[in-house]
Amino acid sequence: MNTNIKNKLVFALALTLLLGGLFAGGAVAADGVQLDQFHASQGVACADCHGADNQREAVPMIKCLECHDTKAVAAATADLQPTNPHDNRHFSTETDCNYCHHQHQKSENFCTPCHLRFEFVVP
Repeated sequence: MNTNIKNKLVFALALTLLLGGLFAGGAVAADGVQLDQFHASQGVACADCHGADNQREAVPMIKCLECHDTKAVAAATADLQPTNPHDNRHFSTETDCNYCHHQHQKSENFCTPCHLRFEFVVP
């Protein structure tokens, strides 16, 4: 199997497990593991997202889509209440990942400024 495909499958499985609640109660956030550290633990190098120059610039969502399928993520979080944050009325399944998921700082719930009852744990 192609190494790139294998890495993507492993990463997709890890993300699905994470989103599926195996880290109940926000254990990932509580342990202070940021997404850059999680990605590194999965074998993703800085240059994989930032390019060979490793420029310290924001990575556009299009780069996230090279490994993450927004429809698959939406399906994995379909049962979240009160609504699915990955399939919402504002952006459907195409919400910019960076709104909630920050790589080099603590992630945040982008929904709460307007929707106070949407208390999601954001890895």
